[in-house]
Parts: sequence; C-alpha cells; structure tokens
Amino acid sequence: MDGKRMFGELAIFSGSGNPELAREICDYLGTPLRGVDLIEFPNENIFVKLHQSVRSQDVFVIQSLSSPVNRNIMELLIMLDTLKRASAGRITAVMPYFAYGRSDKKDQPRVPITARLLADMIAIAGADRFLTLDLHAGQIQGFFSIPGDDLSAFNLLSDYFLHKQIPDAVVVTADLGFAKKGRNFAEKLHLPMAFVEKRRTGPQSQALTVIGDVRGRNAIVVDDEVDTAGSLTETAHILRENGVRDLYASFTHAVFSPPAVERLRAAGFKEVVTTNTIPIPAHKRFEGLTVLSVAPFLGEVIHRVHNGESVGAFLGD
Repeated sequence: MDGKRMFGELAIFSGSGNPELAREICDYLGTPLRGVDLIEFPNENIFVKLHQSVRSQDVFVIQSLSSPVNRNIMELLIMLDTLKRASAGRITAVMPYFAYGRSDKKDQPRVPITARLLADMIAIAGADRFLTLDLHAGQIQGFFSIPGDDLSAFNLLSDYFLHKQIPDAVVVTADLGFAKKGRNFAEKLHLPMAFVEKRRTGPQSQALTVIGDVRGRNAIVVDDEVDTAGSLTETAHILRENGVRDLYASFTHAVFSPPAVERLRAAGFKEVVTTNTIPIPAHKRFEGLTVLSVAPFLGEVIHRVHNGESVGAFLGD
C-alpha cells in the first residue's frame, strides 16, 4: 500500500452532467478519464457499460445533478450500480451540484423531503462516500447514511473579490438565511455587511427592505445558487433604490433556469461571478459573467481522499 491508502488504483468516471469539469479534474490529477458507454434507448431506458475492469479500484464518479435533472440522477444511480456489480473497491459519488436541495424539510402539509430520498437512493445504488459543494441547506449532510464531505467554493469566490480590491464595498446577502455565510465572506474581505429581508411565497420571493448601510457603496451580493434569478434581480432593484453604486454578484451554482439570463442581462450588474459546478453553455453566457473553475479544488480533495490524507488540513479546518 502507498502511505495510508486503503484502496487500489484511482479511477475517475464521468456522467453526462458535467464532462468538461471531469476532464479538468483529470488533467489536474494527471490521470485519464475512464471510458464508459452511456446509451439512452428509444424507450428512454439508460444503459451503462464500463470499458475496462474496476475490480478493487478506488472509483470516483463525477456527475452534476443539474438539467436535465431526472436524466442525470438516473444516470448516476445506474453508474453506481454498475460499479458496485463490477466489484469496485470503493465508490465515491462526486456531485458538484446536488439537486432537490430546497426540498429539505416538511414546511407544509403533505409534501415530500426529496433531498432525503435522493440521499437514500445514492447510498442504496452503491456509493460508499459522497462529495458535494455548497449544499443549499447544511442539514442535508445528515440525510446520507454514508460518510462524505460538503465542501464549499467560499475560498475560491472570496479570494477572487479579495484580489479585485473593490473600493467602498459592502457585502450583501440576498436573504437572512444566508447571513452566516455572508458574514464569513465579509470578514475575509474586511468589509461591512448588509442584509436584504425578503418573504417567500411558494417559488416566488419579494424583497422588502435593506438592513445596513449601503448608500454610496459598491455592493457584492452573495448567495449559494441562482435559479431563475428572480430573487437576485429583486435584490439588485431594492439596493439601487437605496443608493448603491456598482453591483456585483457572487454565487456557487449557476442553475440559470429561464428567464435567468435575460433577467441578469437587464439587471445591470457590473460583474457576475460564479463557478463551473454546472456547465454553462454559450447561449447562457453574457457580458460581465466570470466563471471560476472548481476543478483544482475538487482534484486536490479527490487526491487526498484517495491517499487517506486529511481534507480538513487542506481546507484549513
């Protein structure tokens, strides 16, 4: 065995959810992306076949559970089952973006907790561990019966803004639920903090008021993900009403469901900074969009997990 390594050769596979990120991770690690056939038959059934043996190997499957969500979930589950039946030594599901993160509790009668269901299915399908980035709700980690790591792109995004040195800046969270992470962002940049209070009714949210001093400042609005961008653009509107000058946005997951791109183009952000946890095709890119790669970060975490080294030490915990 090599050092603390308990499992065999490193093997990385990718579903069709984010193959470009998987290739970047493999480039960082200096290892080839393993071959796999992913076939969807005319009846929409998915077939998976590995190109070579994985017996006793340490396998990582990279699959963002973004659009098409249900296809990518089923693809991941079938790949996990395939690897388990091929006698892989250990299987880690690497999900840069985890779907159904908003369905994390029963907040009204007769509704599911789909995040828990998805966590159960991933374990039952064959995953021994999981890796993900910036879960919408931290308690989702506890839905998994297998060990894993909920990582964060916090350092990647905050370092970017730290180097920009935006003058007279203030960090703003789009809602009070993100206040703790927003405060950490502000502390790292040595900036003051403000909050936008909003009320959510179903899928819609309405910004109500700004808590904090933003007049005459440049605002960096931070969040974990942007779906239709309704909340973010409403936040931009109320900040402008309160005298903010330039607006910046920072978030990990660019879900960008319609009409997000149109809203962001019209909102007048000087720069929108996100990551490639979800692939952003050309038609969803716009002037002022900056996409940072999480590949070196995830690659280093995979390297440490594979070699039995501390991930916490790498993260500074």
